[in-house]
Formats: sequence, structure tokens, C-alpha cells
Amino acid sequence: QVHLVESGGGFVQPGGSLRLACVGSGFTFGAYTIGWFRRLPSLAQEAVSAIDADDRIKYYSPSVKGRFTISRDNAKNTVYLQMNSLKPDDTAIYSCAITRSVGRSSWDLSSLYDDWGPGTQVTVSS
Repeated sequence: QVHLVESGGGFVQPGGSLRLACVGSGFTFGAYTIGWFRRLPSLAQEAVSAIDADDRIKYYSPSVKGRFTISRDNAKNTVYLQMNSLKPDDTAIYSCAITRSVGRSSWDLSSLYDDWGPGTQVTVSS
């Protein structure tokens, strides 16, 4: 059974940093693209970033590019999202998800992701 768990969320002031982690089990971790999505207070969902199974291709939404960095450690079944220069607009519930069905033009389509973690809350406020 696929199991994904996020951690690392919390409360941070604008300009601060957080590192999220997504740990997976119950599947061949190194065979999957892992994506990060966020659910905003408005309930809108946004794609944030994704990393391919081979750790060669990384995708970022324009709103986070240059501030967030995605990485993975397949030996630990973990994907990380380093978030720097955080803004109040980054406040959301961040979830990770897995897929084997996305590419450069579709990495941000949540419907193509098969399994999801419950999410971790990130709040950016002064």
C-alpha cells in the first residue's frame, strides 16, 4: 500500500526558510516522479514543483522558481522542498504526490498523480 507523509511545515516570518520532506513507502520510490502541490487558503490548488525519477529534471512553477529547490534521496525514499525567501502568498497546505505519467508539459496536472500525502501546513506571516 502506497504511503506518503509530509513533514517540515510550520510558522515562519516573511523572508524565512523551511524545508519540507516527503517520505514514501509501499512502492518503488526511485521509479516515480514526485510532485509538490499546495492548497491555498482560498482552496485553490497549485502545482509547486516536481522531480523526475532519475533526479535529472526538476520543474518549478513561476511563482516559486528561484526561491524553492526540490531534491530527492532515493536511498531514504525522501523528496525535499527547500523553501527560501518565503512570502505570505506561500501560505498553504503542501502535499506531495507520485506519478509515472507526466512530462515537461504535464508535470503540473494534479489529475495525473496517483497517490497523495495528507499535507503539511506552511504559514508565512509577520
